[in-house]
Amino acid sequence: MSKVHVKMTINGRPIEALVEPRTLLVHFIREELGLTGAHIGCETGHCGACTLDIDGMSVKSCTMFAVQADGAEIVTIEGMAAPDGTLHALQEAFREHHGLQCGYCTPGMIVRAHRLLQENPNPTDDEIRAGIAGNLCRCTGYQNIVKAISHAAATLRGAPIQEAAE
Repeated sequence: MSKVHVKMTINGRPIEALVEPRTLLVHFIREELGLTGAHIGCETGHCGACTLDIDGMSVKSCTMFAVQADGAEIVTIEGMAAPDGTLHALQEAFREHHGLQCGYCTPGMIVRAHRLLQENPNPTDDEIRAGIAGNLCRCTGYQNIVKAISHAAATLRGAPIQEAAE
């Protein structure tokens, strides 16, 4: 099968490659580029572990061919932290508020939450739950994930953080 030339920007870095037309974006990013943060869970678009931010939209990369991303601007979990390694507010909030257990869903959950907060910088807990509904977590029960996203939203807005009484 002949390969197709693609260009895209991933985490601010221009990428050019030859890919087979049937190569899924998640496989291209993981296997060809070595960015293994996006996980392969269900390969049907149900779990969200492979979620990437593509041209300002959350996309499950197991449902998209790499050739379809030609010309796209893509952000993976690896592109969330600052160049000096400082964690993004969402990454820090997930760490601080125990928004992960096994960690398998976490990269897709954080990338999706990032887009959610771009669209709605001050979501309610119900809006957070609705916004991450396409990303499944089999470990946490979502309480700490919602708390982490809410905390990150406040941090990103520069709002005072109100800690719940424990």
